[in-house]
Amino acid sequence: MIRTALLVIVMVFVSACSLVQSHKVQRESDTDQRDRGQSGAMTLDELHKEPVKFELDIPYAGTHNPRQRLDLYLPKDRRSDKIPAIVFIHGGGWQQGNKSDGPGQVVPFVRTGQYVGISIGYRLSGEATWPAQIHDCKAAIRWVRANADKYGIAPQRIGVWGRSAGGHLVLMLGVSGDVPELEGDLGPHKGVSSKVTCVANFFGVSEISAIIGRPSDTDRTKPDAPEAKLIGGPLRENADKARAASPITYVTANDPPVLTVHGDEDRTVPYDQALRLDTALRKAGVPSYLVTVKGAGHGDFGNAANDRVAAFFAKYLLGKDAEISTEAIEKPER
Repeated sequence: MIRTALLVIVMVFVSACSLVQSHKVQRESDTDQRDRGQSGAMTLDELHKEPVKFELDIPYAGTHNPRQRLDLYLPKDRRSDKIPAIVFIHGGGWQQGNKSDGPGQVVPFVRTGQYVGISIGYRLSGEATWPAQIHDCKAAIRWVRANADKYGIAPQRIGVWGRSAGGHLVLMLGVSGDVPELEGDLGPHKGVSSKVTCVANFFGVSEISAIIGRPSDTDRTKPDAPEAKLIGGPLRENADKARAASPITYVTANDPPVLTVHGDEDRTVPYDQALRLDTALRKAGVPSYLVTVKGAGHGDFGNAANDRVAAFFAKYLLGKDAEISTEAIEKPER
């Protein structure tokens, strides 16, 4: 009996130790993910050296889902009491990536003291299909606007910027501000507007069905294509769902200005997507700035277009008389 009792105690102790170790590994994994991140990630040490204050992993939807959180970056020395916000949305084909990709994009703007920077996460397609992703993004924008006074944000000056899948999502935010069925019911701020002031779209999908048959490294007719995973089935068999998840579907004259940057040799999101978007926006009378990066593929042009982004946000968020050039950019040599 004594031996059996001792054996049980040992087994429970070992199990508890294993559980603790498991949580430790998970915490270390989360830290590694933030530290390594993707192209825009910054380590915590790097952030502490910046002239910014930051709050990480803020829940915006009233849930415990780690994907439904945002990171907030505030200037230590701001130019005025209320300043605009730039909200960044990461890419990854709606199936990978995380919000730690944001600080490298928004912190340079926060350094100037003229902007608040925000990077948001959202549920990926492996967890939830469309329209969960835009519901998350809209809940995040509502949270930002509802907390504008607390953080010194000008609530009517919220710009959004996204790359790839994030480009698609910021486009959706821009064109669906007057589409109630895409609003969702997440979070405690349901009565707050999710409209945005301007949109910087880097090589995002604009018309999902139109990708089929275009030069691409991915067969968009298959069920494992990123867009198929997003809407929950093959594109040709789900034309209505593909249309409902396409920004072009919702373009109207009331939409905010859009800056689009796209490589003309992109084989992930074909360049034709940018052309279609620009045509639709111009036809509706929406200010559209299309910047072509010659010889560039899917985002392989580094910071070559960041001066265009800076001019775009200066014009539409700061109210400056900034010129936004649409002259093509040559892909920088590596």
